Amino acid sequence: MNSQTSKGITLVFGTAVISGFAIFINSYGVKGFDPYLYTFLKNVVVALFLVGLLLGLKEFKQLKKLKRKDWLILAIIGLVGGCIPFLLFFKGLSMTAAASGAFIHKTMFIYVAVLAAVFLREKIPNRLFVAGALLLMGNLYFLKFLPVNFQVGDLLVLTATLFWAVENVISKYALKSLSPRIVAFGRMGIGAVFITAFLFFTGGFSTISSLTELHWQWVFISSVVLFGYVTTWYTGLKYINVSTATIILLLGSPITSLLVFIFQGQGFSVQQLIGTGLLVFGVGLAIGLRVIWETIRSLPKVVYAPRT
Repeated sequence: MNSQTSKGITLVFGTAVISGFAIFINSYGVKGFDPYLYTFLKNVVVALFLVGLLLGLKEFKQLKKLKRKDWLILAIIGLVGGCIPFLLFFKGLSMTAAASGAFIHKTMFIYVAVLAAVFLREKIPNRLFVAGALLLMGNLYFLKFLPVNFQVGDLLVLTATLFWAVENVISKYALKSLSPRIVAFGRMGIGAVFITAFLFFTGGFSTISSLTELHWQWVFISSVVLFGYVTTWYTGLKYINVSTATIILLLGSPITSLLVFIFQGQGFSVQQLIGTGLLVFGVGLAIGLRVIWETIRSLPKVVYAPRT
């Protein structure tokens, strides 16, 4: 395994950790907030952060060199990744049970694997099918949820998940020629432009004047977390298969529950412990224990100076 693969896996593991924190933080930040406006403000702030990063790394000039094809791909990423699925997902969650929506969203790795195999020619090892079954079982146990019926809200969440699956595959393709920062800017910046149009025509900006200082603080905090998410995600995605990357992201769920346990005192149930074990084992099987071990060995070592 080369160093770039190790780098990609390490970064996406970091994305999973950030994802666990993001879900926990957003559960507080979105309260008393219009979810569409909340998403828009976060996207705008992150887009500004990315502009600053592009300027700092002297990559902003590359935007002027992009071809029409590149801008078209970035626009598609912004539409199908940074706009439509967010609107569908939040609307769907308001119409269905949280556990149902969460489980449907966690099936994204299946659609990504299929799309990546067809359009990116990614090889799907046989162990991935076993790992997929373990991951689905792990989510069922972890979320303490058993699908019974399918409602309109579930359909909206499923549609959003499919959009995100398509966007991840397109982003992986775009990363062959574009930097991760530019692809992230396409998703967040251009996505914010599309959401702006949606809010303008639906009157979604009418509540912005009622936002308090606390609201803006939550927007900033969640934006910093989201900035960390997109920068580690797209940088890591450049070096590993998109199907592997989306599987690693499933580790975000146990991290969220760990935060809930620490800060809210809600312990893990036996079902969730079993689910966590299945998720960890499934991710390990999908990636390969040898790859994980080599990735750990490649991490920077901390050298301690001897005491005198």
